[in-house]
Amino acid sequence: MDRRLIWMVLLTGFLSFNVSSQQNLSLLNLFFQDRYFIHSSSMGVGNSVFPYSESTFDPNRAVADSSRQYYEITEILFKKHLFEVKGENYYLTISPVADLSMGKDLSDTNDRRLFQNTRGFFIEGDLMKNFSFSTAFYENQGRYTSYETDYYRSIGELYPNASSGYNTQNAMIPGYARTKPFNVDGFDYAFATGNIVYRPIRQLTLIAGNTPHFIGDGYRSLLLSDNGVAAPFYRIDYRMNDKFELVYIREKLQNLMRKPASSSAEAYYEPKAYSVNYLTWKPTGKLAFSLFEGTIWSKGDSIQTYRAHPLFYSPVPVVNALILHDSLQNQVTGLNISFVASVNHRFYGQFAMTDLDGEKIAFQVGYRGMNFFGLKDLMLQLEYNHASKGMYISDYRRLNQVNSNLPMAHPKGNGFQELVFRFNYEYRRIFADVKTVYYLLKDYDALSLLPVVKPISFVLNSILHQSVEFGYRFNRKMNLSVFAGYVFRSPTSETDRTTSMVQFGMRTAILNRYTDF
Repeated sequence: MDRRLIWMVLLTGFLSFNVSSQQNLSLLNLFFQDRYFIHSSSMGVGNSVFPYSESTFDPNRAVADSSRQYYEITEILFKKHLFEVKGENYYLTISPVADLSMGKDLSDTNDRRLFQNTRGFFIEGDLMKNFSFSTAFYENQGRYTSYETDYYRSIGELYPNASSGYNTQNAMIPGYARTKPFNVDGFDYAFATGNIVYRPIRQLTLIAGNTPHFIGDGYRSLLLSDNGVAAPFYRIDYRMNDKFELVYIREKLQNLMRKPASSSAEAYYEPKAYSVNYLTWKPTGKLAFSLFEGTIWSKGDSIQTYRAHPLFYSPVPVVNALILHDSLQNQVTGLNISFVASVNHRFYGQFAMTDLDGEKIAFQVGYRGMNFFGLKDLMLQLEYNHASKGMYISDYRRLNQVNSNLPMAHPKGNGFQELVFRFNYEYRRIFADVKTVYYLLKDYDALSLLPVVKPISFVLNSILHQSVEFGYRFNRKMNLSVFAGYVFRSPTSETDRTTSMVQFGMRTAILNRYTDF
């Protein structure tokens, strides 16, 4: 990360203008994203970049709880953070986070007990008129279904061996962290996230931290999603006028592979840099076109490390793809489209390509419908995604569009077609969430995006993934709920695994965890 920009943000924070408070970033879990689309449609379209600043849209409006409570303990349980401290120039909240669940895969003959044991905290604060911050820490242990466990282990750390190849050790949990073994076949992992947000003037927001991003109106993103591990970044949101907005993101990424030589106790991972230039044009209040360019930049190899190309700092989309044609960059150029047909109906889509020759492409079309039959907080979503073989892959594999060995866009990587149907509804805290995902995999290899060449095992497969969840949501601010659910996963390939899992538990879900792959 560029330390000079961080210091500039911190220094200018004390020289602020008098603008509205609460600049913090929204939470990324699908519950909050769905509520945003339900309650913001009357405002028209945004730039489709998540998390968004609270100065853009007040999330309290989307998750407001109008129930009347008569005791302080029920006020905290149902409507507030555990601790809230408010003064003339500050506002601080502290809440515990947890994901405690038990489950059983009925199709697993090994009688494995599945569980998730997450404990942590979430802190958020506002200082003065234009400075906000948040931080969270998570300690986790878990044992997962066989298909999840196999995949997590296959994308773990890569260690060089004597035969000039790489051995895979430990594992990676998408969206979360690198793991250590726990008991017989479980995982132990911890991670922390956080950010600072400064808004010196109404048109400009400066952000730095290591929280994830998601671009798009869909369930998936084919441009940039929160499937990968959060990385150090700085971000600039600049609203030029009512029709044009620019989002400028720079991140420090890594391939989860150790360098062969090191003077420290553990060898360093191979570094790389990532730049996003994202320009949004709104010809009307109901229609937005956003031009995307996401470039992976080489920061060295197994022996040396060097600075990124000067164009790494350029804010103009598509320039890198037009000018640079060497092996030290890998660009994905794309378009995001959002259209609000009416208050309750939104259409969206994405198109992306790795090379401007159009041989490696991905696209998305989707629809969101809200508040059918006058039912508040009801949502239907239908979405189709396609990514061709070779999408997101560079000729120099170290620059594939991955961070910590995880795809930065769709969890499946490439070589797939996908149909997604989602339904959720909440009535007096009781909620139902139904999701169906169908994959058609042709020339698909789950390890094709790794930064090293693994034995290719292209498969022709189709997967039906069905999940149903019911629960009771106590607190909408932190998405605290008790739940019970059922997951059914049925592949046609004999080398893949069938899953029939029941589970129940309690959680505060503020991040996403994608298991429908």
